Amino acid sequence: MRHFLTLKDLTAEELQTLVERAIELKRMHKAGEIYQPLKNKVLAMIFEKSSTRTRVSFESAMIQFGGGSIFLSPNDTQLGRGEPVEDSARVISSMADMVMIRTFEHAKIETFAQYSSVPVINALTDDYHPCQLLADMQTYVEHRGSIKGKTVTWVGDGNNMCHSYINAAQQFGFKLNIATPKGYEPNSDIVNNAQAEVALFTDTASAVKGSDLVVTDVWASMGQEEEQRKRELAFADFQVNKQIMSLANDDALFMHCLPAHRDEEVTADVIDGKQSVVWDEAENRLHAQKALLEFLFLN
Repeated sequence: MRHFLTLKDLTAEELQTLVERAIELKRMHKAGEIYQPLKNKVLAMIFEKSSTRTRVSFESAMIQFGGGSIFLSPNDTQLGRGEPVEDSARVISSMADMVMIRTFEHAKIETFAQYSSVPVINALTDDYHPCQLLADMQTYVEHRGSIKGKTVTWVGDGNNMCHSYINAAQQFGFKLNIATPKGYEPNSDIVNNAQAEVALFTDTASAVKGSDLVVTDVWASMGQEEEQRKRELAFADFQVNKQIMSLANDDALFMHCLPAHRDEEVTADVIDGKQSVVWDEAENRLHAQKALLEFLFLN
């Protein structure tokens, strides 16, 4: 039994195979082919953080694969009323074939996986967002080919997406530049443990020069809304705009995991511009996660 809590739970070769499989599953879907390897299988989806793309993509994936899913919010389960994670894991995993969790503390999903009798997928924690990286890697490959040896620049907060990009740099073999304001750097342990070329910057322009891919995220993530004004001031010089994108390579792509705040972390002319692939990136959550579900169910 395998879990998918971070990108490091799979080998580099397995991740590459997943990306290739996601592209194939996307082709099959567009061609109208019916493929239902998970008939009568059930995915339990625990959401302690709200979502659009995660819920729609996982529910659609299970329907297209011939299975079903159960949406569980804190109001729907005893988890939201204080039942120990260990107990919920034992019970839910005895009735479902796989569990997807979107929550706050990464330790919670690690505990759940420890006591689960079925595979567990991290659909976002405060520390990591590996499913989004599968979609991002698929999107880059579709538009530009292999990302190995390329330069990726992360601009903004050293958050869960940034941490997963650090893991991806190791697993997919690209160089990663990270531009953050002072005090908002990624977790130093994650940076130091990465077997990859990772460079930290405190100015965006220097980090973006020569990049093949530029990625950003909102300045205040879920649970940080009260810091919005403080973060707006701290991140004022970390906006991705046309001037910043002009410093990247001519064929550089722009990505954002969405939802985006236009004219805050990214200007409207960039996210809606020719270098932006955010809509393909969003759609690819469906196809990349279908590849992941297939892999975890069948291995």
